[in-house]
Order: sequence, then structure tokens, then C-alpha cells
Amino acid sequence: MNRPTETGATLRIGVPKGSLQESTIDLFSRAGYKISTRDRSYFPQIDEPSFSLVMFRAQEMSRYVEDGVIDIGITGHDWVVENESSVQDVVELNYSKATRKPVRWVLAVPEESPVQRPEDLAGGIIATELINATNRYFAEREIPIKKVEFSWGATEVKARLVSAIVDVTETGSSLRANNLRVIDTILTSTTRLIANHDSWNDAAKRNKIEDLVLLLKGAISARSKVGIKMNVPREHLDGILALLPSEKSPTVNTLADDQWVAVEAIVEDRVERELVPQLVRAGATAIISYSVNKIVP
Repeated sequence: MNRPTETGATLRIGVPKGSLQESTIDLFSRAGYKISTRDRSYFPQIDEPSFSLVMFRAQEMSRYVEDGVIDIGITGHDWVVENESSVQDVVELNYSKATRKPVRWVLAVPEESPVQRPEDLAGGIIATELINATNRYFAEREIPIKKVEFSWGATEVKARLVSAIVDVTETGSSLRANNLRVIDTILTSTTRLIANHDSWNDAAKRNKIEDLVLLLKGAISARSKVGIKMNVPREHLDGILALLPSEKSPTVNTLADDQWVAVEAIVEDRVERELVPQLVRAGATAIISYSVNKIVP
């Protein structure tokens, strides 16, 4: 049963412990919140008095959100599905431990295995940490398997001990290193911010959640961007503006010498190294490049 919420109460936030921990703390930092952690402590400190943090494994986060132990939590969509949790899916946060791509739970076998299709696994044993989702996968396809057994880590190693495994992959490097072949994708998942239904329906808490989401999304949007400032002779302004792929129209301000202007724009970091020499050749001077923490639309 969910606990009753108290209007204006502290927002209790679940931070994922483990592979997403450092990238989550970094995301909060870029959003403007400083989180301090101590060894063996599950209660990080944050420089926002209306927030209270606690660390849980991503695998169990949705249960604690559903039960009202915490108001919101950050976890993978895969664990919400696995736990069959009734929570409010607030927003997708496009970040993870290695890349910005979604993770995939894949059905895999050794390269030398004769298995080519999921149907070839009838009567077999599947090892995975994603028990419920894997059972549903085979049930929906009416493939009778012997059992799905829980794997306590190092699932890739067990691929040669059972019929197949279902394991999570982000880049595919671990699967390749263990000479495993993907047969099918069970589930695709991204990181989500989820909320307890009662907390989401509490006006004061919902405002806090939406404000936090705005800043977190702004930090994610800025992750691949840089800001560029430069001085430009007014006679060369049109040529400079034609080179700038800005988020919106670049900012142009007249300098003390009205024959010069200051131009500022936000661009993709991947194009900066090619763009700067072009700007110099087009007449820009005193070019400054700087990192961007947040871009709030």
C-alpha cells in the first residue's frame, strides 16, 4: 500500500547504485545539484534541502517507488517491466554508463551452437537475470522451454553450460569477447525517471519533480554541445552567420567600435574543430569555446 503524501514534504529520490551511479551523479552535477557520497553509505548528501536521496539497485528501484518508500527514482525501463511495477513513467533520460544508445536484452548462444531461431530452444534451459520478461517472451511465442533459471552475474560464461542466455548489452563488446551470437532481442530499454502515483498526484511534489526533470533534460541536451563566442567585423557578419549551425538564431551584439560585433552560438561539439578554422578564414577573431552545462528550451 502506498503511503499518504504530505504536501510540501521533502522529495525522496532514489539514485541507482552500481553501473549508473557515477553517470547519474554527474548528470545531477551538470543540472546544478552537488551530490556527495561516502563509502558504504546508502544516503548521499545533496545541496538541495527539499531533496532526500537514497541509493537502491536499479533492479529493485521500481518496487520502492510503487510502494511509496521513495517518491521518484531513476532506473531502467527493463526493471519496471521485469517487476511489473505500477508507477508513473515521467520521462526518458537519454544517458547510460557507456553510450547514449538504448540497452538491449538479447537471447544469445555460443557461435558454434546449432541454434538458429528461438524455436530451436524448445525444451532447453535459459540463464538470465531477467526471469519474468524472459518467461513472458517464450510464453507469448508458445515455445515450451524446460525452465528459465536465475543467473547471479557472469551470465556470458553460462552460455556453454545451458541452452542459451538472455543478457544485457550496450555496445556488444562483451558478447563478442565471449564468442556469443545474438538470436533475438527480448527487450530494449532506456533510463527512466519514474514516480509513485500518489506523489505524482500531489501538486507540491509534482512541481518539484517537473522542475527537476526540466534541469536534468537540459543537462542531457547540453552534453554534446559547446558554446562559441567571437568578434566579427560587421562587413563579414553575413558570411559568419552562414557558417553557424546554432540551436536558434545566433546572438549578435554591437561592440564599442560599431564596426565590430560580438557573436555567440551553441553548436555540436563534433563540428567545433572543423568550424573554428572556417570562422577564422571568414574573418572572426578572439574565438572562445566553452562547455555548456544545461540547455533549457
